[in-house]
Amino acid sequence: MVVPFQQWLDADKHIHFDLENGSDFANALRHKHDGTQVLPEQIWPMLKEFFDTEMYRQGAIDGAVEAINKLSDTADVVILTNLMDDRQEARAEQLRAVGIDCPVYCNQGGKGEALSSILAEYQPSVTVFVDDLGHQHGSVAKHAPEVWRLQMVGEPILAKHIKTNPAAHARIDSWSEALVWIGDKLEKRVAAPAMDIPSENLDPANHA
Repeated sequence: MVVPFQQWLDADKHIHFDLENGSDFANALRHKHDGTQVLPEQIWPMLKEFFDTEMYRQGAIDGAVEAINKLSDTADVVILTNLMDDRQEARAEQLRAVGIDCPVYCNQGGKGEALSSILAEYQPSVTVFVDDLGHQHGSVAKHAPEVWRLQMVGEPILAKHIKTNPAAHARIDSWSEALVWIGDKLEKRVAAPAMDIPSENLDPANHA
């Protein structure tokens, strides 16, 4: 959603979103007329408005549709997204529009507990979790340590700015390479090994 959000801010809100500042939204948004920083308390309402009215602008990253649909041939693929529950159907419709038709679960905050509930529902023999945000891998490591965790930042503009979280088993930023890694884990059906992870990387309490 980063590039469409940037384009919408520029055209509709007269705000410059400098992606070269990295993934820190609080420091990346500035008013075009005077260069002043957009206040943090103003950012979340704009994100809400974007997801309420502009979600259709989002597209799939390179290789995502093909990889996810290939995985769906042999595995249960579900989408766990950090959106409010009332946006579940809108997200599902958006994904179907680009060619991904999978169950969508909404969640706020760390995804570990929500993923644990999904695992209880599906009872899989092995699970792979893919997410771009490092703290989500910490959350999953804390609540579902048996899950393989792949950190992927598919948006090239952001990839170089986002650090790999020690709680992730691997970092791969392209779906073509990730598909091989995921396929190997699903084929072997062996739970992820235990990892010695610093405690500060297991607590996503300060992240939304």
